[in-house]
Amino acid sequence: MIINSSYRLQSKKQAISTKMAMEAYASKYPDKIHTDVLSDARQACYKARDAFYACLEKESNKKPTEIASVGLLYPVECKKTRQDYDNVCRRTWVKHFDRQYCAKKRVQRLLDDNESRRGPISLPQTSTFKSPN
Repeated sequence: MIINSSYRLQSKKQAISTKMAMEAYASKYPDKIHTDVLSDARQACYKARDAFYACLEKESNKKPTEIASVGLLYPVECKKTRQDYDNVCRRTWVKHFDRQYCAKKRVQRLLDDNESRRGPISLPQTSTFKSPN
């Protein structure tokens, strides 16, 4: 009980400290607007993202040779759209969208009708490991 209340007090102090820091920043830079989160910038980011993922789908038959955030692989033909995507969007957004895309593809692969790619990897049967007696 004492630990829980001290944690709440510490958490409350942190929240107040964070709020005070944000207010100090806002008062120090009142005209600073983060333009990359405004509507027009978000729409540009979404267009760049959609163009990159459309390229990935279009070039899916080619060997992926380039690596993006969170281990996403893509073919060299999509390099320009990836650069545009990285330049237009915030880095945290790019990582978030890449994670979403990878998760979607993982689920799609597991639900795919192709039996060889669905479900867990099949292991050799126990008869394979019989000792030669």
